[in-house]
Amino acid sequence: MLRPAFIYKLLEDHGVEFMPGVPDSLLKNFGSYAFDQGNELIAANEGGALAIASGYHLASGKIPLVYLQNSGFGNMVNPLTSLADEEVYAIPMLLMIGWRGQPGVKDEPQHIKQGRTQEAQLRALGIPYTILSSEEGEAANQISKAFDVMRENSSPYALLVPSGTFGNYELQAVSTEKKYPLKREEVLELLVQKFGEKDVIVSTTGKTSRELFELRAKYGQPHHQDFLTVGSMGHASQIALGIALEKKKRRVFCIDGDGSVIMHMGGLAIIGEQKPENFKHIVINNGAHESVGGQPTAGFSIDFGKIAEACGYRKAFCAENKESLNAIVGDFMEQEGPVLLEIRTQLGARSDLGRPTIAPVDNKSDFMKFLREDD
Repeated sequence: MLRPAFIYKLLEDHGVEFMPGVPDSLLKNFGSYAFDQGNELIAANEGGALAIASGYHLASGKIPLVYLQNSGFGNMVNPLTSLADEEVYAIPMLLMIGWRGQPGVKDEPQHIKQGRTQEAQLRALGIPYTILSSEEGEAANQISKAFDVMRENSSPYALLVPSGTFGNYELQAVSTEKKYPLKREEVLELLVQKFGEKDVIVSTTGKTSRELFELRAKYGQPHHQDFLTVGSMGHASQIALGIALEKKKRRVFCIDGDGSVIMHMGGLAIIGEQKPENFKHIVINNGAHESVGGQPTAGFSIDFGKIAEACGYRKAFCAENKESLNAIVGDFMEQEGPVLLEIRTQLGARSDLGRPTIAPVDNKSDFMKFLREDD
């Protein structure tokens, strides 16, 4: 395995001083080390990270590193081809891509096709790449070659990082000074007991959907009300919007996360402009990309409620503990939408948290039958 400190120092020796990106579970040890060195910028999404890196290169002339999970590779295809490409502005940068869904490696269904086609996508885009070795001597040679190619061609170069490439490193930096007493699963448990039998739930990717699935089982409730968005980070609210516009007699709840909302925050403007009266937006804000390493988001530095209201939401609520949540959740649920409820929580999930036992396509089928019940 590669020591994160070794690769970080190697990149430093090649002149890398700036590392914007979006956290990934396969890169979390390296990303945590880089964050602790103060040399990492967590972007809203992968395309934004590439644009930030481009601006940095234009201002400094230096080669940055952009890190990401390959599930977000699609977010950067446009700026890759229309900004950094050698036939446009010719901006060199090193892409460190966590290779989820690598052929032959067991992974979750939402990663399989992206992983299987990742090399073909890079070849189609004309981006030279290598599969990063877990042996330090070989990795050093690969990275040295990457910088030779980037400097010669003035274009991006990709490192595909398989699972288990980096050795362990625990994040040392404290992401937030203020601690909130509620846990995300506590919040979901309260909500599950308040949703009606006809309410529609769209939950965001990561541990939120996993906890919701297990809570339904705990209370003997069916899963057909819930669309578990196991991938497509940042798009849960727009899925929920499409449902709300079609099913106007149903209350539609989107259970979102801070990182997810920030990733595609423009969606709030579309919700506000459409003004679906049945749309209820819940943002569980723990200030971090918890599922992929715990690196902080901008969630505790911004006011989601004010942003939502500025985008056209009719009202916004915020809760920071169980008492305030219990005091406002009823009003929130009855308020004419679109309406937003931000709930600030701490990091953490059960160590024995499982994954949904229903395949995504079966979840979709059951969910669609549930939506047709009022037709």
